Amino acid sequence: MKFAGILAAAVLFLLLGILLIAYICYRMAFYAPKRKPRDPDFIDIPEGKEYEPFRPVMEDWIRKTRKIPHEKVQITSADGLKLTGNFYEYAPGAPMEIMFHGYRGNAERDLSGGVLRGFALGRSVLLADQRCSGDSDGHTITFGIKEHEDCLAWVDFAISRFGPDAKIILTGISMGAATVLMAAGKNLPKNVIGILADCGYSTPEAIIKKVIRQMGLPEKLAYPFVRLGGLLFGDFDLEDYSPMEAMKTCRVPVIFFHGETDGFVPCDMSRELYEACPSRKRLVTVPDADHGLSYAVEPDTYVQTLKEFFGPEASFQE
Repeated sequence: MKFAGILAAAVLFLLLGILLIAYICYRMAFYAPKRKPRDPDFIDIPEGKEYEPFRPVMEDWIRKTRKIPHEKVQITSADGLKLTGNFYEYAPGAPMEIMFHGYRGNAERDLSGGVLRGFALGRSVLLADQRCSGDSDGHTITFGIKEHEDCLAWVDFAISRFGPDAKIILTGISMGAATVLMAAGKNLPKNVIGILADCGYSTPEAIIKKVIRQMGLPEKLAYPFVRLGGLLFGDFDLEDYSPMEAMKTCRVPVIFFHGETDGFVPCDMSRELYEACPSRKRLVTVPDADHGLSYAVEPDTYVQTLKEFFGPEASFQE
């Protein structure tokens, strides 16, 4: 009996240890705390030495975008979260891009340049704050697993709001690229005429394991705890779906951008996605561009390539 009690205590201690480690992993990888109200004068720029040379131009993008008249819009996700966005109208009836930002980012920080680039191409822009970001609800980031369903809800909103002839391009950067690529694997309405994926990862599992290795931890030991944290505390499975899986059933044109010196999401991930995509596609890699900086490094090439890929139907015609 004494041995049985010791064994039971040891098993309980082990289970509690597993739960604790899984919870710590959940907090580190997926949990997003409540956001403070935004200081209207604060300009948020990504941290890191790779972004410092571009700080002036990024700050200028944000200031210019703030001056553009826009409308705050809102939808409800399938699991009941309030999701918010801002709509910038280039012209009534213009094609639009619905844009999705990256991991722990926000729409203004990551995509103000996208609004200006969209206007340069004659497109309206809907900037979506993903779940857990900006004014949107939520506390769990799911690496595109639930976010791509939110993307599909934004598409439904755009069609109901702007009419059955609305033309939509789904645009994402980093985790936002994974979001729109996962959405592209679903049965999209004909209104979605293309996908723009900038520095997206191939699978949630692959990018998590890459970060684990960068932290100097053993991926075979650490990854199961990260996945378990998502399952137990975030109500999602990292391996439920992926951009790579979605590409196998993609039927809309996709243009991939990726910086060749990306230190966060390896450029080879976009190459893998490009190879897996059966629809009309193009891959553009930008030399000397780090994570999310392809447009900042080569803005003219970026815009011209988009014009060529999507053609005149994706721009407002007077």
